[in-house]
Amino acid sequence: MPLQKLVFPPGVFRDQTRFAADGRWFDCDKIRFRSGVPQKIGGWQRYSEDTTDGQIRFLFNFISLDANNYLAIGSSQRFYIEEGGDFNNITPLRKTSSLGSNPITTGSAGSGEITVTDSSHGAVVNDFVTLASATTTDGVTAAQINTTHQITEVVNTNSYKVVTAGSASSGSTAGGGGSVTAAYEINVGLNSTVIGTGFGAGTYGRGTWGSAASTGPANELRLWYGDNFGEDLIFNVRDGGVYYWDASSGTSTRADALSDESGASDAPTVATQVMVSNNDRHVIAFGCNDRGSSTQDKLLIRWSDQENAVDWTPTTSNTAGDLRLNSGSQIVRAYDTRQEVLVWTEEALFSLRFVGPPFTFGHNVLSRNVSLIGPNAVASFDGGVYWMGLRDFFVYTGRVQGLPSTVRDYVFGDINLQQAYKIHAGTIKDYGEVIWFYCSADASEIDRYVIYNTFEQCWYFGTLSRTAWLDSSSRNHPIGSNSSDFKIYNHEKGLNDGEGTSPTGISAYVESGDFEIGEGDRFQFISRIIPDISFYGSTDPAPAASLLLKPRNFSGSAYGTSDTSTVTGTKMVDVQEFTDQAFVRVRSRQVSLRVESSGTNIAWKLGVPRIDIRPDGRK
Repeated sequence: MPLQKLVFPPGVFRDQTRFAADGRWFDCDKIRFRSGVPQKIGGWQRYSEDTTDGQIRFLFNFISLDANNYLAIGSSQRFYIEEGGDFNNITPLRKTSSLGSNPITTGSAGSGEITVTDSSHGAVVNDFVTLASATTTDGVTAAQINTTHQITEVVNTNSYKVVTAGSASSGSTAGGGGSVTAAYEINVGLNSTVIGTGFGAGTYGRGTWGSAASTGPANELRLWYGDNFGEDLIFNVRDGGVYYWDASSGTSTRADALSDESGASDAPTVATQVMVSNNDRHVIAFGCNDRGSSTQDKLLIRWSDQENAVDWTPTTSNTAGDLRLNSGSQIVRAYDTRQEVLVWTEEALFSLRFVGPPFTFGHNVLSRNVSLIGPNAVASFDGGVYWMGLRDFFVYTGRVQGLPSTVRDYVFGDINLQQAYKIHAGTIKDYGEVIWFYCSADASEIDRYVIYNTFEQCWYFGTLSRTAWLDSSSRNHPIGSNSSDFKIYNHEKGLNDGEGTSPTGISAYVESGDFEIGEGDRFQFISRIIPDISFYGSTDPAPAASLLLKPRNFSGSAYGTSDTSTVTGTKMVDVQEFTDQAFVRVRSRQVSLRVESSGTNIAWKLGVPRIDIRPDGRK
């Protein structure tokens, strides 16, 4: 027989058996499809050596009037503004207390632990508190006390413990003087969803329909949302406080509660999400407290006066106002698009549009019985809004449509729904990719991703831990945060894995389904393979990849083995830039092709390899 080209359509077809995926790709990791063929993805390098306290869950880029490029970073414990690689803590303060006389008690002798007494302190373990104006106590110096500490133990509602860098002489000594103050940052959140709290937990309909809800942000996975108002930043803890950071005050200044800003009138103090609408410049709070109330109403939407972030009191001379959705029990997510704001509840998708005076905003239902698996599982690209539902993928381009997927069963058959809050979507616009990061069934942290390529209209997946993601936009590269070291990485930069102390190779592969001669009723013999791989872009002087032919007798057989010794073992061919052909001896009913590499400084793109194949031997 003549040489046979191995040509497979782009994308991975995983929702079927390997034999049913004949002539298609079946498995992959860290590859993408471009111009119809697979290639290895780009590498990643550290953006900054700074780290955060707690897992990063939010990244947002904005630029000030004096051209400072800021990155807002929200973690489970703190909120930062990054500038020039430095992470500046701007976490708002919850309260500042005067502690009374001698509120510091040292721990056991030789210990740096101290107990701080403060009536109704409201702190939880891992909260940050800054002590000031204390005097030296039992050998623990004033400088060692008067700094920021992380609370290690809450003794009761009136006292807690921290560990200083000092060492008590005798222990159990009270001191500190009569002028000690304690400034508390807002309560920290959780790194993981606790079963029984959070989105999707509990039974639907708990409580009376339309009743307001009060959710403590310390009981849920900590998520942040934010948007720039000019050069300033408005942000909030999901189902928590709403805050304002003034860029003109500099990165050494903390954010304040929006309701404490000068001129603030009826500003929300709690919200599921805040944003600034692109077209009309209103600040919008979703799932917030009503005017004159501190209780959160999770279906209430309020907005400020146009071009005024602090005036939320409706009058005849401004455009502030509110409305309440009438389907569902809570707003899950709002997402701003060119023409409208999309708003998901747990049972419907709404469109919120600017309609002008006297109502300012109007809303209508786009679709009912449509789900969003987690608040951050939505992203937009090129006029389409894409999201992951509880069992399917969807796209909105003026109407809601299901997004057919060749990897649906693979993704939803191995996913940890208890950590749906962690699922987040992003884009890599240079390649037309919409990407979802999620936890596999046995994982409690992000370990996988799945991609829909809008250019190629195909799907593929892989393994990678990224807890937050931001496309390049006004930056040179997409960025993502890593779960193991709390650092941020530039992606599509270089060719290697830059997470360790020195770059390592990226293990990338793509593997086909089984192919055969005719209907698979006869054996085939492959004697030669003619590779077709480009290594353009590699910086290794001798880049190489491997081609594997994986034979087997029947669909249920293991590759490379047979009880009748009629199937040859798996054959691997190392391919370099100028490898013209390789001679092999592969005999079986069906064969799978695998292309892989794991070396450093390697880029590759598969073309159209050919094999010399002919019928052989018994049926």
